This record gives sequence, C-alpha cells and structure tokens, in this order.
Amino acid sequence: MAGSEAAWQAANAGIRVVIHEMRPKVGTFAHRTGNLAEMVCSNSFRSDDSEQNAVGLLHWEMRQAGGIIMEMATRHRLPAGGALAVDRDPFSESVTEALKAHENVSVSYGEITELPDQDQWIIATGPLTSGALAQAIRAETGAEALAFFDAIAPIVYAETVNMDVAWMQSRYDKGETEAEQTAYMNCPMTRDQYEAFIDALLAAEKTEFHEGETAGYFDGCLPIEVMAERGRETLRFGPMKPVGLTNANRPDVKPYAVVQLRRDNALGTLYNIVGFQTKMKYGAQKSVFAMIPGLENAEFARLGGIHRNTFINSPTLLDDQMRLRSRPNIRFAGQITGVEGYVESAAMGLLAGRLAAAEMQGRTLPAVPATTAMGALVTHITGGAEAKTFQPMNVNFGLFPPLDGVRGGRRGRKDRYKGYTDRAKEDWLAWLGLRALDVA
Repeated sequence: MAGSEAAWQAANAGIRVVIHEMRPKVGTFAHRTGNLAEMVCSNSFRSDDSEQNAVGLLHWEMRQAGGIIMEMATRHRLPAGGALAVDRDPFSESVTEALKAHENVSVSYGEITELPDQDQWIIATGPLTSGALAQAIRAETGAEALAFFDAIAPIVYAETVNMDVAWMQSRYDKGETEAEQTAYMNCPMTRDQYEAFIDALLAAEKTEFHEGETAGYFDGCLPIEVMAERGRETLRFGPMKPVGLTNANRPDVKPYAVVQLRRDNALGTLYNIVGFQTKMKYGAQKSVFAMIPGLENAEFARLGGIHRNTFINSPTLLDDQMRLRSRPNIRFAGQITGVEGYVESAAMGLLAGRLAAAEMQGRTLPAVPATTAMGALVTHITGGAEAKTFQPMNVNFGLFPPLDGVRGGRRGRKDRYKGYTDRAKEDWLAWLGLRALDVA
C-alpha cells in the first residue's frame, strides 16, 4: 500500500519511479499474489466518516491529495454500513494496472537485499520485510528492529452459512441504502453457547512462538484467544457485542453475544469473521468455529493465522522528512515505520512520495500541520512518540493538538470531533495549496 501510493505521488509530480517488488519471485507467509497493494488481513479501511472519525478524516485527506489507494478503494467498495470495505482482488489488480500504465513508472521484480548508497529510495516493505533486507537495516542502524505479532481472520464461503440461524443487518441499521444496512451476517449466541465457546477457545491448541521470539501483540489486532484470556466477558464487549442488532429469525429473543461476518468480495460469496484474528492451529479453528450458531457446517476459503511483523524505531532513526538520519537518500514509509493499518500505511507512503519528489526537484516541502490526520501521524513517528516505549499506532484524535478558541469551546464529543476535522480539513487544503474551506 505505502509503496504503491509513494510511487503514484512521485510519478504524478513528474519524477521517474522504479518500483521494486520481490513477489511473486520471493513470497511471504501472508501474500497470495504478485500484485501491488495486496490486502492480506482484513478487507476494511474502517470508518469513512470524515467528520467524526480520525481514520475517516485520513481518507478525506488522501482523496484531496489524489491518492491512488483511496481512489481504487472507493471504486471497489463493498456494502459495510459506515465502513469502507473493499473487494480485495479487483482492488489490488486495479492499483497494479494503474501504476504499470503510468508513463513515469516501471516495475522491477526481484528482492532488494542491501541498502542503496545512491539515488532517492523509499523503503515501504511493510511488516513482512524480507530477512536479508531486515538484516541490512539492522546493520545500518545498529539497533534491533522492533517487532510484534499480527494475526489474520478466517474467510467463510457465504453459501455454507446457515441463514435459518444467521441474519443480515448492520449494527444500528447504519447506512443510507438497504445494502449498507444489511451488510453483515450475524450469528447469535445464548449465554450457554457463549460460555462453551470461550471454554473451547481457551483450551484450543495454538501456534507456539519459536524460541527467542518475545515480541508482543498490537492491541488493535489481538488474537481472539488473547482477548478471551483477559477476561471471559472481553469478547462480548468487543467484536462479539450484541448491541444495535435484532435477530430477524427470532426478534423476541435478545442474543447474549453476536459473531459478525463482513462481505469480502463484490459477488458476496466470501465473508470474513470480524475481529476473529486467531493463532489457533487449523484443526482447532474448524472445530471451535463450528460451535458458532450458523457456522456449524461452514467451509473456509482461508483459515486464520499469525505472523511476525517488524517495524523500526522511527522516533530515533528518521528525521522530520522521513529520511533515515544516517543515510538521507533513504526514506521509510508504511507499516515498517510504526503506523498501524492499511490507511495509515498508505498515508505515510503518500507523504514520503511527495517529500522525495520535492527534494529531487530542489524544493523542501513545509512540515505538514500536526493539526491534520496526516501531520499527526508523521509527527508521532518522527519524534512525537516516546522512543523507549514506541509501539505501532493507528490514527486517533489523541495524536492531535488540543483545540483552542471557538472550536475548543465546544462541548460534547461530537462537537469536539467536528472541531478537529474542520480544523484539519482547512489546514490540509492550505498545505496542498488548494482553496481554503469555508468552515464554521
């Protein structure tokens, strides 16, 4: 995602760009194709609300900057209530085709194993950086790469879900169209079924880490077993919360817990189990997930899994232009910098591409205002975060400078969030050189 966006931004600025992609010659645990911008975990870009949600604001900022990731995500969006869910294969195919068709872009397939000394480079290898390149980065920085474990959720064939038990509904019927209001499959659980499920989940055989692997988990993508270990009710107040839903098959019975599945492709033939990242072994997954009402006979297009992600300690290694301090011809972008999520990764690619292009044209772009979603993220990773405790971070309003003046005087969360987004939109358009918004 980050590399694709960086290449697109630089190429549109008139810079000749070569994308180096090791796949399909060198594969990874999670990827299936050699396409650029392949989605390997969830198919959701999360909330698309640019007035009340920080990631929705980031969507808006990227659209204003002509981002290819948001353009193709919107083109291949799937009904998902207020979220931006994407048909993953057509999405990555479209990104790949657009970049290959660009007159300033060429793609070279092969692994980069050393840090280059010349020319301008952007390393956007994501969390699954190849072993050879990761070692080269460690040798240059003199520090061990930080790491955490990331999990992926299983995908189910829709036709194998028992719709006499499950029903279609978005939480609180959210969405403007019927398709959006019925974007999720919902599988209800009674209290006894939930308790039995938790017992089986805790007892299931799980993937063990190799000796010496001590990385923690990213809180935004915890395996369900880890959540369950934190308390028996944790899942019921997390991905299995029953609020905002009415069982269409038994409207008089309120579920104790609900498992949701979100459409994963445009045909509606595949659904992923929302929030069900797992480290259970494959055999255990099939037996435990069969305990979910409606999934008794479900067949899986992909089972869940866990893999080791790496990221650098950006606050100590990168300058405010996202350059490696010891080698300023190299920038880092994407999840390897310590941002978390598809959107955040692509956003850092967008910024790195623009910064590199400007430098090659003899210009230095001003700092992105920290009042914007883009600026809040890059400020966090290039010095705003505490280096000793640096961990992957999603965009959130806690990274933004406090409101002041008229906006700061607003009361209530909705007004406060609207204040953040109004200010951010005005400042982002000004940074881009576009007309200012008429905001309240």
